[in-house]
Amino acid sequence: MDNVNLLPSNSIGRGFIPIEFIPQGKDQWYLRNEQFERSSQKWRHLKAFEVEILVKNGNYCDDWDSISVTDDFDPTLIRNSEFYGFIRIGRMQEAVLEHHDLQLPAGITNSKIVSCDIGDDVAIHDVRYLAHYIIGDRCILANIDEMHTTNHAKFGNGIVKQGEDEKVRVTLEIMNETGSREVFPFDGMITADAYIWAKYRDDKKLQSKLKEITQNAFDSRRGFYGTVGEQCVIKNSRIFKDVKIGSHCYIKGANKLKNLTVHSSEHEPTQIGEGVELVNGIIGYGCHIFYGCKAVRFILGSNSNLKYGARLIHSFLGDNSTISCCEVLHNLIFPAHEQHHNNSFLIASVVLGQSNIAAGATIGSNHNSRANDNEIQAGRGFWPGLCTSLKHSSRFASFVLIAKGTYPAELDITIPFSLVNNNETEGQLEVMPGFWWLHNMYALARNSWKFQKRDKRKVKVQNVEFDSFAPDTIEELIDAMTLLEIWTAKAALRKENKNPDDKSKNELAKMGRDLLNGPADAVKDLRVLGENMEKSKRDVVIVKPQDGYKAFKQMIHHYAVKNLLRFMEANHDIDFESMCKTLSGRRIADWSNIGGQLIPTSDVDGLRADIGSGKLDSWQKIHERYDQLWQEYPLLKQKHAFAVICLLAGTDKPQKEKWFEMLDEEGQIQQYICDKVYESRQKDYINPFRQATYRNLDEMTAAIGTIEDNSFVKQVRSETEEFKQKIEQAKKRG
Repeated sequence: MDNVNLLPSNSIGRGFIPIEFIPQGKDQWYLRNEQFERSSQKWRHLKAFEVEILVKNGNYCDDWDSISVTDDFDPTLIRNSEFYGFIRIGRMQEAVLEHHDLQLPAGITNSKIVSCDIGDDVAIHDVRYLAHYIIGDRCILANIDEMHTTNHAKFGNGIVKQGEDEKVRVTLEIMNETGSREVFPFDGMITADAYIWAKYRDDKKLQSKLKEITQNAFDSRRGFYGTVGEQCVIKNSRIFKDVKIGSHCYIKGANKLKNLTVHSSEHEPTQIGEGVELVNGIIGYGCHIFYGCKAVRFILGSNSNLKYGARLIHSFLGDNSTISCCEVLHNLIFPAHEQHHNNSFLIASVVLGQSNIAAGATIGSNHNSRANDNEIQAGRGFWPGLCTSLKHSSRFASFVLIAKGTYPAELDITIPFSLVNNNETEGQLEVMPGFWWLHNMYALARNSWKFQKRDKRKVKVQNVEFDSFAPDTIEELIDAMTLLEIWTAKAALRKENKNPDDKSKNELAKMGRDLLNGPADAVKDLRVLGENMEKSKRDVVIVKPQDGYKAFKQMIHHYAVKNLLRFMEANHDIDFESMCKTLSGRRIADWSNIGGQLIPTSDVDGLRADIGSGKLDSWQKIHERYDQLWQEYPLLKQKHAFAVICLLAGTDKPQKEKWFEMLDEEGQIQQYICDKVYESRQKDYINPFRQATYRNLDEMTAAIGTIEDNSFVKQVRSETEEFKQKIEQAKKRG
């Protein structure tokens, strides 16, 4: 087989679509004309004097009649360039295009143009090969080696074109490096789509329909052109192949971009910088990719960043996320993820968002056998510490903080908001429940606020729950309290040399509940052991179980009352009795995090069934269902909060007096939050080792300010006062 074919001399720019794929009555450019909005406007051939000027200026064309222009065409602005195939050139007049400090004259110089449509007032200089592209108005293309589109371009979508074999389809092997959870990427895919596709592999009807829906969502005809939207700047770059670029995009110094859709707009411009190589991907609006990043088979959500040599392979990085200096393979990462510092590593995982991977973390890189690695599933707020090493397969509840260390075995941490520590000295794994609430309140309280503030998306396709306290985490807390009760009871029985197996779970839970709600002396000497949390024979010790248990009760109480106050605030005329009537009902205990959006699992099952049956037969309809469920979510959340209040009160409907007691208790909890925010942040100011780098207190104050200057501390104090006023208003409404 010839590696380089020898074709007739007039082949350049002709025969773009193989003849067998051109419908009867159509020509080579029928799809191009559908794409080019101005294809039907008045175009004309070059006039004789214009051809003469073009030739005199060192230009060449194998057929000058194949070039069409508008009446606003100045041939003197084209020099030392070659033209092949059918070309349309929009308005070309003397002008200078300016972007930042770069100024280039409108026109075409030192370039080779093959079958392109060029918009108004465009500057194309030193583009050595530009073929089968539609260039928008007021674009700058300068110093580019190669930029062309093939007749079978897919622009990053996991589809096959007419006449293609299935083996050419691009897939993403997310969550598992074996490819057992592969999905077909597509323009418009959000983390919710990827999750339901990758997670529910046992739902055969769902799997079949999602493949069919994706293939049918895109045109399989051959012959679409690459596009560059209006007011784009592309300079000093090497290779572009089968790339579709949105408007106002800025690309500089890129090495290779191939088979991509790059979303960009005036209000959410995307930027791609030096040394970047991107292949087979979809890039969302408002993204920034700089400084030697490599991404292959990937989706990058809107308002996300790859920086400083990051590698993203077979992965989906959700909206509002940043990966810097890291290697990330076979991952599905929900929105609001941060991963910085060199040598970090993440493989074969689903991370449910609002996460932070510290320097040197090796999440899932250790092989446990001769088989492939498996998976790690991490709940919202996942935060492994410096140089943390974790093994497949492991699972973590929401807001688990992992202390620095090498964890020798698989983990299943079911206690949310906990600190996990590998205590090698004592030869045990330690889990401290409620660590965030007890010792890191500043970070916990700031969590929801910062993610909301960082959400710069103009169009929010993926719905996201940013609040740390939401139905999913509250249900985890409720389940964790039961586990703490059972484990505490077992510890007490073992201390008395009694067999815990002689008691039922209900008996153990009641016994443990009485102990944890009782005096500290009854619990402090117990060695409470967690169960089924590590694949090892060593003990898993629950540290300060009573403190954690009480913290969990406060957290649940805070969530419930806060959401009911929001309900009353939104319904100004409602009183306590009316609220009870409106919000009463069965507690929904099973929730699923679908790409960052919380949905009752029963509704997820309904969604899957409707996709499998064909009722939801397009991604648009599936996204509309997400949006419908999102509209229903606030009321469902408040109903859940009411059911939780009833659970705390031990009744189907609390008495008004009990409600008032709960409001008073919530006032105390909010003040506790305010105080703990101050205390946990104050440590950074009074730590003598932090002070050691400053000459004196004046220098330190000048550099970092004081705790009283901290904007978030001020904000929480203000919110606390406002919250207490809302409590008083709710009590007055009765």
